[in-house]
Amino acid sequence: MFKYYDRQIRNFSDEQYVEFTNLHFEYTFNSIMELQNSNAGQRIFIRNMVCSSCIRVVKEDLTRLGVTVLDVKLGEATIIYDPEKISKSQIEEVLQELGMGLIRDKDEIVVEQIKQTIIELVHYMNNVDSIVRKSEYLVEKMGRSYQTLSKLFSKVEPITLEKYIILQKIERVKELAMEDKISLSEIAWMMDYSSPHHLSNQFKIITGISLSDFKKDPASHKKSINKLY
Repeated sequence: MFKYYDRQIRNFSDEQYVEFTNLHFEYTFNSIMELQNSNAGQRIFIRNMVCSSCIRVVKEDLTRLGVTVLDVKLGEATIIYDPEKISKSQIEEVLQELGMGLIRDKDEIVVEQIKQTIIELVHYMNNVDSIVRKSEYLVEKMGRSYQTLSKLFSKVEPITLEKYIILQKIERVKELAMEDKISLSEIAWMMDYSSPHHLSNQFKIITGISLSDFKKDPASHKKSINKLY
């Protein structure tokens, strides 16, 4: 069949080729959407995915289970599996062994997406402008008002959204301090603190130790960014 189409395409005019390409794309897109919306193809939401290595291990371990992984990104995956051979509880077990888990509640899914956005902003973007305007960044990314997101976060989590952002910033400060490549003034500027003094004060309030004490034994005070509270 593909050889037949190949022969036909060679004789297409430019207009016919564009039309064929558009129709083929539409067919492929609709097929994928039908697959994802069917019982066999599912979009699952996953908690505690915080880095690129999480994407790799989720894909590897689900594939080892017999699941076909169409796509994986932080916080979610699109998969195909035979429910007669693989149960949802088996998928859950695989994720739990990785320190993750399935999210089924709608509010929890949104809160996990908020967390992923904050982690991306603080730990991976290195964009001072975005950190300064973190509320605007969240609104743009999530498509909801900051007040709505903040209220929902507090409903699901035991801390406020502002406190969560501060905890992530402090953990990023630890990473930068451990690298010892830039000054405290530069770290303060990167993390949107008004001064090194402001940063040092908040660091001690959150961690209970000074930055200089932290540098003496950083390993014992470092936390995983998905286990800060």
